Amino acid sequence: MQLYNRRPQKPLRQHLRTHGTSAEAAIWTRLNRRQLGGFKWRRQFGVGPYVLDFYCPAARLAVEVDGAVHDGRQREDAERSQALATLGIAVLRFENRLVFEPPAAALALILDTCHQRT
Repeated sequence: MQLYNRRPQKPLRQHLRTHGTSAEAAIWTRLNRRQLGGFKWRRQFGVGPYVLDFYCPAARLAVEVDGAVHDGRQREDAERSQALATLGIAVLRFENRLVFEPPAAALALILDTCHQRT
């Protein structure tokens, strides 16, 4: 699997950026512009056949915000996380509600993980 093969996914990634969920928008406002510990984040980033909600290249960390579309997809999500792990990318998953209640806990875990991986 190619690590960064984004070209075929470009229309999908653009659509996801403009039609993202409110939970994704909420977390992006805190990750964007190096606001979280100075780490650079990419939004709707393509890795192989996958589109990651958020990706920090320095920490090789993906953050996935799982809404209702992920209900009943735990097996597929686990396989996806395992495939990304073979590329050295760790995945943190948060349900939508955890991004809102309280967001500081999710952000603290993301920041701690970034520090551990760099």
